[in-house]
Amino acid sequence: MTASELSGGFAVAAWDGAHAFRAVLNAMARPGTIVALSAATGPEPISVAAATVLLTLCDRTTPLHLAGDHDNAALRTWIAFHCAAPIVAAQDAAFALGRWDALQPLDRFAIGTPEYPDRAATLIIDNHDFEGMPARLTGPGIRGTAALALPDARAFVANHARFPLGWDAILTSGRHLAALPRSTEIR
Repeated sequence: MTASELSGGFAVAAWDGAHAFRAVLNAMARPGTIVALSAATGPEPISVAAATVLLTLCDRTTPLHLAGDHDNAALRTWIAFHCAAPIVAAQDAAFALGRWDALQPLDRFAIGTPEYPDRAATLIIDNHDFEGMPARLTGPGIRGTAALALPDARAFVANHARFPLGWDAILTSGRHLAALPRSTEIR
C-alpha cells in the first residue's frame, strides 16, 4: 500500500460524515440542486464528491461495482481501506461508480421488485458535465420545475417510466454533486 491509497479519508470521521450525509440527503430530497462536498479525496480518476459519497454511504455491507477507469488497483485499495465495500458485478451492486459511458448498459443494474422497490442500485455518475444542456425536472422535492444537465435524458425518462422501480442517480464532478431519484420526471 502507498500513502496515497491510505490517505484522503475524513479528517474527523463523525463530523465530516454527518455533514456529507446531510449534503447527499439534501441533494436527493431536492432533485436538480447542486451541492458542494470536500471532505475526502481518492486516487484518480475519482472526484472529491464521489469519494465523499463512497465514504458516507458505503461500508462492508454495501456491494459496490466499479466501471471503466474507476476499476483500478489504487481505487480498489483505497475503497478496501476506507470503507471495506465489497467490489461486485454490476447486477449485484447496491452502488455503481463510473463515468456515464462506462456504466452502460444500464439494464445490468438492479431496479428493485414490486415487493421491494428499495432493492435498486444507485448509480454514482462521476466526472459529470454540469455545464451541459439542462433538462427540465418536475416531481417530489421540486417546487415548480428545476433544471439539471443530464448525460442522456432519454435514459432518465425511461427509468422514471418504471417508477416505483428503477435506479437512482448521484451525479458528481470535482467537489459538486446533484441527485436524481427515480421519482423525478424529466421533460
